Amino acid sequence: MFRPKLTWRGVAVLGVAALALGACAEDGDGDGNGDPGAAAGCEGTDLLIGTLLPSTGSLAFLGPPEFAGVDAAIQDLNDAGGVLDACVEVSHQDSGDTETDIASENAEALIQEGVHAVIGAASSGVSLQFIDRLFNEGIVQVSPANTSPEFSTHPSGGFYFRTAPSDVLQGRVLADTILADGNETLAILALQDSYGTGLLEFTRDAFEELGGEVVLEEVYDPNASEFGAEAAAVVSADPDAIALITFNEFELLAPELANAGVGPAVKDWYMVDGNLSNSYEFEPGFLEGVKGTLPGVDPAPVQEKLLAQDPSLEDYSYGPESYDATVLVALAAEAAGSTDPTAIRDNMATVSGPGGTACGPGADENTTIEDCLQLLADGEDIDYFGYSGPIDWDDNGDLTAATIGIYQYGPDNTYSNLEYRFGEIG
Repeated sequence: MFRPKLTWRGVAVLGVAALALGACAEDGDGDGNGDPGAAAGCEGTDLLIGTLLPSTGSLAFLGPPEFAGVDAAIQDLNDAGGVLDACVEVSHQDSGDTETDIASENAEALIQEGVHAVIGAASSGVSLQFIDRLFNEGIVQVSPANTSPEFSTHPSGGFYFRTAPSDVLQGRVLADTILADGNETLAILALQDSYGTGLLEFTRDAFEELGGEVVLEEVYDPNASEFGAEAAAVVSADPDAIALITFNEFELLAPELANAGVGPAVKDWYMVDGNLSNSYEFEPGFLEGVKGTLPGVDPAPVQEKLLAQDPSLEDYSYGPESYDATVLVALAAEAAGSTDPTAIRDNMATVSGPGGTACGPGADENTTIEDCLQLLADGEDIDYFGYSGPIDWDDNGDLTAATIGIYQYGPDNTYSNLEYRFGEIG
């Protein structure tokens, strides 16, 4: 049923402003309420990591768990003694969205600070605004949430990595889920950017390959103030199901569809990582039964760490991926014996690829970051398994395998997991 290059197996379901943060300072404080430096077991600073993550803009709801993931990693690294006998420091910056282009300005600020690596952005379109600048400066970039297939071929000199999978995987899981629910025809509404059009393409191709018919592809301006034309197009196409590949403009688009008579009570709706959120203020039950896909494993094992950094978290999307991105930069520096970005780049795949001693929270619940650092200090090769799962990169900085979760909204307009699917991408 699936393409030969994709191998699936089921996974058991388990039940604002820019801020510079010196993580080993005694009064350190992140975007949440935690204190990444309170119990630091290190002195001084050496490795400086910057972040470009959203505290404003169309993906601002993804910012809190991502900031918390970075800060939790910094806390654990420094509690373990730091990297290269010194503390790891982090400087947080807002990535905004593609309309504001705050990211380019803040990338320059991080470059001037002398960061060795940047974690971010969340939005694929935003990352494309500054990826070339970081590449030209020879600075490592690791995105915890970029899923656009464009990064697989974008020139980066090997300085770009991501801990989220290309949307070739999410598109296939989404299409299969829609068909498995008995839907034979599909309308796809997607925002106009590299993420939206890329996920549309892979969802469409997979849906048609698996025997379905896509009766409408509508690419829209995400900054529009109303979506009557898009709603009318869906009504005219009369699909069995609607795939909504959006960011937070979903809050305007969803009521328009419902008012046009193609709401989730009438048609099967399917959402994606760009809009899967628990913070919508729709009438109770509006989203009940709606399904969605989100890259990532069960966040439960890291949830306590994330909440320690930000007790107000409602979503945990890409928090594990942000934690792992930060840890991997640090482990690569330790393995290289240097904070030079080129040396870090050259060791990123080394500390996470097969062949070394498995370590990290995803390898064994009793294996800590300190164990990984000790193995490196002892001259051993390691294979880091993170909270987001195994992390093996190809030559493009793409994951070769990942997990996609399938979720469903309940009557309170919050989502819960139905199942996880692990896919290898050849």
